[in-house]
Amino acid sequence: MRAAIIIFLIVAALPHVRGQELSVMFYNVENLFDTTDDTTKNDDEFLPHGSRRWTGTRYREKIAGVSRVIAAAGEWELPAVIGVCEVENEKVLKDLAYGTLLSAGNYGIVHRESPDPRGIDPALLYRREFFRIEAVRSWVPERSEDPPWESRNLLYVKMTMEEDTLHVILCHLPSRRGGVLAAERLREEMAALVRIKTDSVVSASPGASVIVMGDFNARPDDHIMTEMAGDGMLVNAAEGLPVSGKGSYRYQGTWELIDQILVTTAMTDGSGSFTADPRSFRCVSAPFMLKADPDYPGMKPFATYNGFRWAGGYSDHLPVMITVRRRMGASANPD
Repeated sequence: MRAAIIIFLIVAALPHVRGQELSVMFYNVENLFDTTDDTTKNDDEFLPHGSRRWTGTRYREKIAGVSRVIAAAGEWELPAVIGVCEVENEKVLKDLAYGTLLSAGNYGIVHRESPDPRGIDPALLYRREFFRIEAVRSWVPERSEDPPWESRNLLYVKMTMEEDTLHVILCHLPSRRGGVLAAERLREEMAALVRIKTDSVVSASPGASVIVMGDFNARPDDHIMTEMAGDGMLVNAAEGLPVSGKGSYRYQGTWELIDQILVTTAMTDGSGSFTADPRSFRCVSAPFMLKADPDYPGMKPFATYNGFRWAGGYSDHLPVMITVRRRMGASANPD
């Protein structure tokens, strides 16, 4: 076993496809909290004496498990870009990136605190031998009359590989659960913001390579997703995945594809500095990431908790991935 891990670390660290082919991944890691009380956040249930009895041992097992999922998803080549959501702070990202198998990937971290009361945020890990960070922005809808925005932010990251630029926007839209009407306006505001910001990037740099990915809490055919894509501005790679019996999340025995990756048309028609074939989009579902559903026939993601009972799993979501290629010799590509 130790020899296999050493081989993995050596192989994963090698830049087999530098500047040519890269894996981009998104993963909702389900409540990745540390065990320290943060008085600015509602994190009480994820403390040693909280309702979930969140101990250091459980935290370390969770971190190790999430890293195992990411490594398996990369198929021996760690993903070049990893978007995550439901992380509490930069500390848990450092523990994940530097204290596990992922240390072989030499990941950098991009994180900004969001206004979410529970303190769960989107964040980005990127392999530093591939990319350099040029700009980071945290966006929330602007409100002039209503109460301030109190949900997750959009995280925008502009990164470069030598002279070529890749823009990434990470999302975690409010959930549909617990009152669709109450959440619908929040979801529409965030979807509109995604569309506005993506349009702004593309307007400033026609042909820009932009990836929008996240947990949208909506199916690919939901009106939120079609409106977000705009008039042909974005291509939803998840639309091409057969949904029968497949998905990234299972709700009451039914698989749903709510974690998705969208790319600008410049990435699908070959005109961008980076290209992406929507057919390369996939949900990753290795056997160890699944367990029998106790309430419905079939399997479901192996979650950290079953209700409030610790199950020892990884997440209630499965990761999604897409393959991105850099167009070699395209030095005049827009940024």
